[in-house]
Amino acid sequence: MSVENQIRNYITRLPKGKIFFPEDFARFGSEEAVRQALHRMDKNEFLIRLAQGIYLYPKEDEVLGVLDPSLDEIARAIAKRDRARIIPTGIQALNTLGLSTQVPMKAVYLTDGAARDIQVGNSSIKFKRTTPKNLAVKGAISGLVIQALRALGKDHITQAQRKQIRELLQKEDLGKLLHDASLAPAWIRKIVLESKPQQA
Repeated sequence: MSVENQIRNYITRLPKGKIFFPEDFARFGSEEAVRQALHRMDKNEFLIRLAQGIYLYPKEDEVLGVLDPSLDEIARAIAKRDRARIIPTGIQALNTLGLSTQVPMKAVYLTDGAARDIQVGNSSIKFKRTTPKNLAVKGAISGLVIQALRALGKDHITQAQRKQIRELLQKEDLGKLLHDASLAPAWIRKIVLESKPQQA
């Protein structure tokens, strides 16, 4: 069976909307054979090439057509492949938390993996190397809130955003929140601790 057919058979058993990388298919043939097979599958639209070395098994909606993955989904797939930790910053963090409706054209992540820029259509993903301390957060919500507050700045947080942050942090595990607050600058720590959930 050709390398292309082996890859096709493997992919069709998996859910549509999944993101793949050439190394996912290393067991089916040489690097060059896999590269050529993926190129052909992109050409006949079995797969969609999102960026160099990143492919999508497309999922379609009857009305909307192909459902493109978000920049966050692509970034998380790359981080999983690289066994790297990432945390969204700036507009990406604000958007993820629902504190901004602005969809970033450039998603920026702190990482302990390789620093790089990846062009995805008209958008891009930037991975910035950072210190272990910035990635030491334990809470999914509190870690994002810290980055969102950094992006807003000390003197630019509206009352509505404070209320929303307070509601978000009520859902965070208290132990994780206290741990993450200890890593934040003093002004952010104050806001986070004011919003902490009450112990049962």
